[in-house]
Formats: sequence, C-alpha cells, structure tokens
Amino acid sequence: MSKLAKQSILTTISAYMGVVIGYFNLLWLMPYVLKPEQIGLFKTIQDMALLMVPFAQMGVGNGITRFFPQVKEEKFSFFTFSLFLGFVGYIALLVCFLLFKEPISAAFSENSPEVNEYIQVALLITFLSVVNTLLEAFSRSFLKIAIPSLIRDVLLRLLMGLLVIGYFFDLYPFFLMIWGMVLVYLLTLVSMAFYMRKIGIFQLQFNWGSIPGALKKAFFQYNIITMLGTAGALLIMKIDSLMVSSMIGLDANAVYTIGFSIAVVIEMPRRAISQVAMPIISEKFAANQLPEIDALYKKIAIHQLLVCGLVFLLIWVNIDTLYHFVPNREVYEAGKWVVLLIGLGKLSDVLFSVNGEIIVFSRFYVFNITATLLMAIAVILLNLLFIPLFGIEGAALASLLAMFFYNFIKFFYVKVRLGFNPFTLGVFKIVFAGGVSWAVSFFLLPTVDWVLVDLILRSGLVLLVYLPLVYYLKAAPEAEEWIRLMIKKWINRSGN
Repeated sequence: MSKLAKQSILTTISAYMGVVIGYFNLLWLMPYVLKPEQIGLFKTIQDMALLMVPFAQMGVGNGITRFFPQVKEEKFSFFTFSLFLGFVGYIALLVCFLLFKEPISAAFSENSPEVNEYIQVALLITFLSVVNTLLEAFSRSFLKIAIPSLIRDVLLRLLMGLLVIGYFFDLYPFFLMIWGMVLVYLLTLVSMAFYMRKIGIFQLQFNWGSIPGALKKAFFQYNIITMLGTAGALLIMKIDSLMVSSMIGLDANAVYTIGFSIAVVIEMPRRAISQVAMPIISEKFAANQLPEIDALYKKIAIHQLLVCGLVFLLIWVNIDTLYHFVPNREVYEAGKWVVLLIGLGKLSDVLFSVNGEIIVFSRFYVFNITATLLMAIAVILLNLLFIPLFGIEGAALASLLAMFFYNFIKFFYVKVRLGFNPFTLGVFKIVFAGGVSWAVSFFLLPTVDWVLVDLILRSGLVLLVYLPLVYYLKAAPEAEEWIRLMIKKWINRSGN
C-alpha cells in the first residue's frame, strides 16, 4: 500500500470518528447537560470565531498548498513567511473588529447580550485556528495528512466533549467552560506543532529574500482570490446561526443548530464523492478531455443523488423518532422543519452535481468566487427578510433559497461556457422513486407507539420501495453493476 493511500484511509477513518463524536456531543451530551441558551451561546461564540478565520488567514493556507512545490529549496523560509502573513492578517482583522466593535455589539445587545461578554474568546479562538490551519496546510504539503486530520476531527471534538462533561460534574462554572474553549484550541495547536517538530518539518527560517519576488506576487494574488471564495462559502454556512442569535435569541440558535446538524448528514456522501472527483476533474482539464468531464458530471449527479436522496428520505420519514432520542426533545423538536428545509438545500447541492469543482479547475475559476460572494450577500439579505417573518424556519428558508440559486447560477454558467449538463433521465427517475417511497411511508404506515419498532418499520418500508424502484427503472445501471461485482467477489471469497 502506498504512503498516500495509507494516509487517505487513515484520514477517512479520522473524519468519520470525528463525525460520530461531534454528533454525540451536539445531539445528546449538550442537550442533556446544558440549557438551550447555553448551547446557543457555546455555538455562537464558536461559529463567530470560525467565520473570522478565512479573513484573518487571507487565503494563505490554500496558497501554501498551491505554491509549495515551487519553493522546496527554501521551504522553511516559505513556511515562516506564510506564518508572518497569517499574523499580519490577524492583526488587520483585529483592527477592523475594533473599528466596528460598536455595531457588532449592537447586533447582539437586544436578544443575545451574553455574546458580547465573550467576544475576546471568539477572537482568541480565531487566532489559534489561523495558526493551526497554516500548520496543517504546511504538513499537508509534505503529504502528512493523517495525524493533522486526527487532531482536527477527533482530538478537538473529544476535548470539547470533556469540557462539557467537566461542567456537568461541577468542576468549574459555565463562564469558565466558555473560556475553556480557548484552552481546547490551544491544546490542538500545541499537539500539531509537537507532531510537526517530531517529524522534522517545523523549522523557522527568516531568509525571505531567497523567495523570488515574482513568486511572492503570485502568492499574494492567489491568496486574496481564494480568501474571497473561502470566506464567502463559510459565510453562507455560518451566518444564519449568528443572525438567529442576534435577531431571536440564544435558545432559538440552539434549536436551529441541532436541526441544522441533523440535516448536514445528508451531504456527507457528497463530500466523499467530491474529494475523489476533484483530482480526476483536474487531470481531465489538464488533458483537455472535455467530453469525459461532461460524462463524469452526469455520472456523479446520478450516483450521489441515489445515495444522498436515500439518506434524506430515511431522516425525514423518521424525524419525530430521531428527536425522541434528543434530551429535552420538547424544546428541540421545534427545529424539525429546519431539518426539512436545510435538507432540501443540501439536496440541491447534490442535484446540481460537481458544478463548483468543474468551475474551480477550469479557466473560469474566478467566476466561482464571484458567485460565492453574491450568494453570501444574498443569504444575509434573505435572513434579514425571513427571520422576522418566520423565525428559525425563516433562516432555514433563506439558506435553502441561497443554496438553490447558488447552484442554479453555477449550473447555468457551466452549461453556457462549457456545454455540460448533469441532468439525465436517470436523475428524474431517482427523484420519482424518492417521491413514491416517501408517499408510501407517510400515507400507508400508521405511527407505532414503540419508537424503535416505528424506526425499523419506516426505514425498512422506504428501502423496500426505493431500491426496487431504482432497479426496475434502470436509473443507475453502473451502480447496479458495481453491486453485482461486489456480491460476486464476496461469494467467491466465501467459497474459498
């Protein structure tokens, strides 16, 4: 097994371990230990900090990955130079924050005044996250991926869980638990630096003059462009949580955050497929194999809709049962319509396939940044419009509309510029199979009082309708062939 393949497998394992720990923390531990307004404050401070990271980092993390192959002779000077730029970016962010401190504080003063008491926590977490991101990017350039992923996905979430458990056992008051988040991020940063030092890739060298001026210029330009795209994408993901806190309250954000987190499960298969597809798309663009990219565009649309659509169905038909397992569910089950709306938004990401990845690796990559920034502005305006009208459902509706139009604009651009189209008859067959599966479960199966029995019956009925319909309609013949091949291999191994 190659080193890269081994790193990829370990990284994938870490990612899924992190997801399990993260969902345990958010869907069970926090609702059990904390009050809704405490969860809302905890998540608001964390989201605020992470939202500021791409602005403070100035895109340097992506730039390290992009330009590292060109500076291997002066890699540690380049590393130190990148850290310096990260510090400069953070100072610039801090100055801007101080200049606009009054309007930022005013946004939370009416409905969530507690947020203003912990702004310093958010700023410290931002700084630690910026440095950690740059260390991780440099480590990734050496193809050292597994341990940084373990630190980011597993250790961070484990420490967050332990922080909440410590509060549960009265080891410290709530305000120290919030400040404890700084310690958690500091420990992950120290772990990352220790790992890099141990394997010999953490060295500070200040010979910046050895880095060519033309490369520095290209590095700056690339960083600014990617910063805009990364910041815009994160703004779309995080701004609704902050706006719910500021416009409604921290308890509402707790309800919204838990609903949002349930819905995000839908896109996990899409993320995995996207990670595999990106290098393939990049290679085919480099070889100018446009018809092959179009064919891949269509195949991915079918197969990720096949999987993600099923996940969405299983979540939605069992939504009341899922909330049954959340402590204090009478408070949090008000967010079930958030699950539906955010889930539909995530399905729009799935439905339009890898349009964003295609744009990024084409010569039209700047458009992706333009579209992202436009949608970031749109989601803010939509939240301002819908939250006063519909509360947390309004925030979810704003995200749904933003995600749909964001994808539709990218689809239209790819169609016009490159002539690619992800929609085939197979996509519509899968949508039809999903609609019939939901209708059968909703109209024909009564609610069963025993929660686990109801969960098994509804999930089983959806599978019994969805999968045979997809097979009968020949919606995804390549997936069928792959399953047959896997079954044949398993039978052959069993026979041996």
